[in-house]
Amino acid sequence: MYMRILFLLCVSVLLGACATQNSNQQSNAQMSNLLLAEPAPMSVRSQLAIVRYSQILGQISLKDEERAQLLHQRGMLYDSVGLSGLAQYDFSQAIALKPDLAEAYNSMGVHHTQQMEFIQAYEAFDATLDINPNYEFAFLNRGIALYYGGRPDLAVQDLDAFYNKDASDPYRALWSFLAHSELDKNQARLDLQAARENLDSANWATKLVDLYLGKIPERALLDALITGVTSQQQLTDRLCEAYFYLGKYHASRGNRGVASNYFKLALSTNVFEYVEHRYARLELNLLRNEANAGANADTQAQ
Repeated sequence: MYMRILFLLCVSVLLGACATQNSNQQSNAQMSNLLLAEPAPMSVRSQLAIVRYSQILGQISLKDEERAQLLHQRGMLYDSVGLSGLAQYDFSQAIALKPDLAEAYNSMGVHHTQQMEFIQAYEAFDATLDINPNYEFAFLNRGIALYYGGRPDLAVQDLDAFYNKDASDPYRALWSFLAHSELDKNQARLDLQAARENLDSANWATKLVDLYLGKIPERALLDALITGVTSQQQLTDRLCEAYFYLGKYHASRGNRGVASNYFKLALSTNVFEYVEHRYARLELNLLRNEANAGANADTQAQ
């Protein structure tokens, strides 16, 4: 009897090890043969422009409005090279000098969203649209903040408004789909199918929509990345976008390990100013929080 129990335990351990190995092999196979981005180099032109703006701001007497505009422009340059702390400081200084600078509020709102400071983000985007109701990208950015802040009921209003301004844009269709999926997955899919009819099939990003609709496999999407690419920078930009949405695709299916790897790949591109790069780290944090919550629940159950 003892030998039989020992045998069964050994078989159980071996089967468990095989299952883990097979799972890892499947994940590795799924992410094998990926195109790896050459990280975007820090732009020398942007660095020189930062120096010029700093010289002007430090040496020339300026009106408050002029100084605010220059601070915001320098902040945008800081953002483009990944110096987010300096960018946020410039945006806040610009707002202090010119409280009706809609662009600066919008930029601050994006930073607050990245830091998961959602109340401050909502206030910043509200201020942007109060000052300029036609500031198109404030609808996208506020919609994203509401989406990550757990308010999909409000997020869909902003993201639909942003989508309706250009129904041929696959990225707008995807963000609207992501928000609607939090409310009704089946209806969101039907809406995305309807939106697909307005998209340009020649646009490579339409393949992202086709992936979410199950029209093409993941491999076909990755193969389409290089179609029409004319420079390394263009490829790096595409990879940043593709890896982010692949991360979202796998996260929605519970493939947290694969999703995490894709978000890390999006971050590795160094395309700092892209929406996809900005929120890849936030997605990673959410995955970690989810994993920690699951681990804590298992511990309590034991």
